Amino acid sequence: MKILQVMAGAAQGGAETAFVDMCIALHEAGEDIEVVTRKNPARQARLEAAGLKVHILPFGGLVDIFTTLRMRKIIREFRPHIIQTWMSRAAQRTPRWSASEDIPRYLVVSRLGGYYKAAHFSQTDYYSTITPDIRRHLVEAGVPDYKIRHINNFAELESAGVPLDRATLDTPEDAPLLLALGRLHQAKAMDVLLRAVAKVPGVYLWIAGEGPDRAALEAESTALGLDGRVRFLGWRDDRAALFTTADVCVFPSRYEPFGTVFVQAWAQRVPLITTASDGPRQYVHDGEDGLMVPVDDVEALAAAIGRVVSDPVLCAQLTENGFRRYQEEFTKARTVSAYLAYYHEILTREGLTTLA
Repeated sequence: MKILQVMAGAAQGGAETAFVDMCIALHEAGEDIEVVTRKNPARQARLEAAGLKVHILPFGGLVDIFTTLRMRKIIREFRPHIIQTWMSRAAQRTPRWSASEDIPRYLVVSRLGGYYKAAHFSQTDYYSTITPDIRRHLVEAGVPDYKIRHINNFAELESAGVPLDRATLDTPEDAPLLLALGRLHQAKAMDVLLRAVAKVPGVYLWIAGEGPDRAALEAESTALGLDGRVRFLGWRDDRAALFTTADVCVFPSRYEPFGTVFVQAWAQRVPLITTASDGPRQYVHDGEDGLMVPVDDVEALAAAIGRVVSDPVLCAQLTENGFRRYQEEFTKARTVSAYLAYYHEILTREGLTTLA
């Protein structure tokens, strides 16, 4: 099957990482994949190293005519069966099939990882959503039920190799180490996590991510007297090594439509603490495969951290149950199989074929 994957996207972020992972996974499954994305050397290098053809387009504002014209040319030359768009800008720049193009019909499938306005997807034929609640959101917006399929994100079960040397980040080998991954933005609530860490003596925190709030968060860490215990790592590509080195993963988001980090923690067998933001609350079972606390509750988050770092039996329970959830619901094989089954189903429904 020929599948064109399209994302504008930011320089870094969870959706962008999931996009690259999914493109490569479909390619490894034997599908014919080409990629259209905004300029990003790291993203392009990883995709091309996996053997994928990558087209770079600007995805600019309303006056950017070039992206749409060039997209049409890419489609004419590649002749995809499916075009999968990620987020709203890619969907707006991807043309619906027209008989005037004189190429075989294709279907545009938009993947939604958030609560976007349905009006942004006027050229979309079918939808996939990463949570049941986003699916509900589309149905309530008037999208026919049969045009939407909920398919979970997957997390790679990566080979971690040797844990990182804590000494290189001035972190004691025997100190309880928390790991937080995410964009340094208000939605991720790293400020709440800093205030919670200040209430739990002896724990260290590594924050892996970049974003507009970095300077403010570093200033808050200093004001809380945490400079000796908090490390800002910047954007990292060694997720598995970070998880292997850490003792606990903390995911404190205020707003999180899904949140792949909680699945990554499960996959890497690291105890999880999360908040009841939109994504995690649909999946995490409090006290079974993670501890869940209310959004913006510093005291509850601090209590959960203290509980996990002091109770090895609880840690083992959360770890094993979380890994079981990963195996049952969030493996690469399950997600790829679900997408391919959906593609074939809708092509059949529309009377189309993947044969040349």
